[in-house]
This record gives sequence, structure tokens and C-alpha cells, in this order.
Amino acid sequence: MISNNFYPIKNTLLAGLVALACVYTSCNKSSDVENVIPSASTTTILANVTPTTALSGGTITNLGSSFSLTATGVCYSATNQTPSITDSKTSDGTNYVFKSPITGLTPNTTYYLRAYIQNDAGVGYGNVVRFTTSATTADTTVNVTTLAGNGTPGLANGTGTAASFNNPQGIAVDAAGNVYVSDSFNHLIRKVTPAGVTTTFAGSGTLGFSGGTTATAQFYSPQGLAFDGSGNLYVADQGNNAVYKITSTGTVSILAGTGLAGYVNGAGTTARFNAPQGIATDATGNIYVADRNNNMIRKITSAGVVSTLAGTGSPALTDGDGPTVATFNRPVGVATDATGNIYVTDQGNVALRKVTPTGVVSTLIGNTATTTLLNNLSGIAIDAQGNMYITDQTGRILFINTQNILFTLAGKVNTTGFLDGSKTTALFSSPTSIAVDASKNIYVTDYNNNRIRKLTATTK
Repeated sequence: MISNNFYPIKNTLLAGLVALACVYTSCNKSSDVENVIPSASTTTILANVTPTTALSGGTITNLGSSFSLTATGVCYSATNQTPSITDSKTSDGTNYVFKSPITGLTPNTTYYLRAYIQNDAGVGYGNVVRFTTSATTADTTVNVTTLAGNGTPGLANGTGTAASFNNPQGIAVDAAGNVYVSDSFNHLIRKVTPAGVTTTFAGSGTLGFSGGTTATAQFYSPQGLAFDGSGNLYVADQGNNAVYKITSTGTVSILAGTGLAGYVNGAGTTARFNAPQGIATDATGNIYVADRNNNMIRKITSAGVVSTLAGTGSPALTDGDGPTVATFNRPVGVATDATGNIYVTDQGNVALRKVTPTGVVSTLIGNTATTTLLNNLSGIAIDAQGNMYITDQTGRILFINTQNILFTLAGKVNTTGFLDGSKTTALFSSPTSIAVDASKNIYVTDYNNNRIRKLTATTK
């Protein structure tokens, strides 16, 4: 489980807000400055959406001119596209981060919603979020099966449960539907066909740091995997603090990283990472890496030039300009959408973050005060339509549709085990990474179960 970093983050934010309030109050007594209306941001993604309920919330971004907050919450309407507190609203106390359970909604209805915060000076509002309640409670049917692995740590090729893995972590799918797995403790990249036939794709099996052919290359606890449009496979090697490239013809090279932990931008093997974990590519051939222990998102061009896209290096939760303002806390998963935005599972912050191609960071949902909602986020994948799939290492597979509504796709929170079956009966044990193919089959590395699981889902 992750550590709880709520209090330092909270104190940092409040210190900043106190300083800001000082500017507007005791440090400047002019009446035209004292009456500053506060502001808040609205949680972009909603959860627990049913025909009649939803869960939203927000975050205070500016206390305004007074610490005498009177209310926070969300206001919503099916007719007013810029709702206010004269419409329906919740009242959720005066915490700087607030959750807003909504009840009494109408099924199959579109609503407009935004956060509000009120103090003596007035009411400030966040961004407007649009969502539609479901027509029925049945939103998704899911079936979970085991594609490969027998649950016993080991190294054996074969079909289905005849194969064995040793703590599988990263996963990716090629254009033909073959599944590639970072078999972390075996220091190998394995290949699993759609029929469940497992072979060794790359690596000698001996711990080391070298390229060469797929048979001779050496890895050290490989993690994230990602394909580009040309069929090249990229490997985030956590133990070697490096990124490998495996061409479609089977040549393995070290694209970036020296093998030593650190933080250096630059070309190729002059660059340094610190426990890189997730990896993704965009349509133009750029590679993005969740540089976990550096608390950064790094960018690598197709030529191997490394730069910092976002993250100052401080372990905190701050939105804004990528390399100068924004902060992360142990980012572990990355994925890109069709327009080049990068999505990050910020594990230490219990948050899902978005980074634009220019490096502007925002928080879509989550913080360390809302751990019951997201828990221990890990891998993330995005399909061609823009739906998101996320692994929660406490035992769930999460799904966020294009309407920005969060569901549990399969598994149970804080319940580990092994069981194939339906959405409500299937069990996982530390599901780590996730991938989705063109047919929307979903593949998960079930880390502690040493299995590769397959989910087929129909979303209504």
C-alpha cells in the first residue's frame, strides 16, 4: 500500500493560501482588495453514477479575502448550463478538498455541474462539468479469464496455465493482438499469442545491462512496455534506470539512460532516470516515461533526446506549468490519447493527472484525502475511442468512459485473491499494468498471482 502523504500536501497548500490571503487582507487594508471572492476547481471525473445518484467534488484554489468560509459543494441543473447556488446544490463543509454525493437525479438526463465556495465576500465557482445519468443500473457486463500463467512463480513456456511467470509487471499489445509482458523477476520480455501460447521474446534471462539481439540482450527488472506506430517496442527498465528499444526486426538497443540512478537531461546514454516505470508513445514517435523516483514525466524523442515534460522533482500535488510549477508524487503509469495528451497515474497522490503536449498539468480526479475512491492506482491504457482503463493494486480494474464517468470494471477494493468469472466475482492480487487491443479485449498483469488475465467487457 502507498504511504499517506495527505498532511504535508495539505499544509503546503494551506501555507500558500494563507500567504495569498495575507496579500488580500492584513497585508493590504484597501477596501477594494479585501472583498475578494474565493474560487474552486471542479472534479472533472464523476463516480458512482447511477440513474439517480452521482459523486462529484472540488478543490479550493483561492480562499479569497476571508478565512470565514460558510460553505463548499457543487451546484447542478438539467436546464441551466452555468448552474449557481440558486439551483440544486450540496453542502459539504469547509475542507480544502471536498466530496459531493448527489442524490435525487432523474434517469437518462444530462446535467451541468460546478463546484462552489462561499465566504463573507461572496460565491466563487469552478469549471462546468457535463454528465448524463444512466437509464438503468446495468452499465457493463464483464468476463474475466486467465490467458496465461499457473500462479506459481517460475519460468516455463507453454500454452495457458502450462506457462509460468515471476512477478509480471508491464504489458502491451501489438497490431496483431499478441500480448507482450515484462516478466520482471525473470528479467525477460515474454510474448503471449491470442490463443495463450507463451514464448520468450527478448532477454537472455541473466540480469545485466546490454543490447544486442533479442536472445542476448540483458535486462534488470523491466517494467513498462509500449509500441510505436512502426512496431518498435520500448521497455522501461527500472533496475537499469534506462529505456530500451526493440526494433521490429529484433535488434535491441539502449535508447536512453546510463544504468545509474539520477536526474540528467540530454541525448541517449548521457541521460539519467531514477526507477522509470510506465512508458507510452504518441503518434509522432515521442516516448513518455513515468520517472517514478524523480517525480517527473520525461519525454524522449525518436532520436533519443531526453527532456523533462512535467514535474519539478518535489513530491507534492500541484497543477500548472509542467517543468516549473507542477509536481507529482511517484508517478507510475502513463498513456496517451489520440490528440497527444498524456495521462498519469500519480500513485503517491492517489490521483489521475493530465499533461497536455505543451506540459500543462491538471488533476482530473483524486487526492490523498479521497483514497476510498481511487486507492492504489498503477497502470493505465486508453482505447481508440478515448475510454480509460486503470489498475488499482488493491484489487480492482477501473474504467472511465468518454463521458468522464468512473466505474469499477471488475474486482473488489481491498480484496485480493484469484478467481476468474464475472465482474462481481473475479478477484485479482495486485493487478499492475493494463493494455487494450483494437477489439477492446483488456489484458492485465496480475502481479502477485503470476498470471496474465483477460477481460472481455460490453459497456452499455
